[in-house]
Amino acid sequence: MNELLDILKTIPDPEIPVIDIVELGIVREARMLDENICEVIITPTYSACPAMFTIEEDITKVMKENGWDAKVVTKMFPIWTTDWLTDEAREKLRVYGITPPERGADEHHIGKPKKCPRCGSMHTKQISRFGSTLCKASYQCLDCLEPFDYFKCH
Repeated sequence: MNELLDILKTIPDPEIPVIDIVELGIVREARMLDENICEVIITPTYSACPAMFTIEEDITKVMKENGWDAKVVTKMFPIWTTDWLTDEAREKLRVYGITPPERGADEHHIGKPKKCPRCGSMHTKQISRFGSTLCKASYQCLDCLEPFDYFKCH
């Protein structure tokens, strides 16, 4: 399993290339079915996430490059949660300019001030509930005036 996860960690998220699909928490399980076939179970961040098709293709491709056929299974339950983001992914998001949600945050945190990933100010406002992708909302820092994305909690 560790070898499979190490290989899957080479696949960046198509919408946020600074984190990989394992750090993102969408890879639920990876196991060998026999010596030539592996199974990778994934859960999308959102049920309508357009990146899932690309991720499935990337998994199939990288496993083939490593000598295995891959069976990719999408499971919708339990639903993905931002609590599955690794601490490393949260820090990479912040450095990239995306404010990650706090662990245990819920939908009620949307619209409230978020910490600016550039200057650290909490003097921010939501510009739009919808950001550059379905999983993000748009905010602006009222101190440094920079716009930034907030990775929505759920």
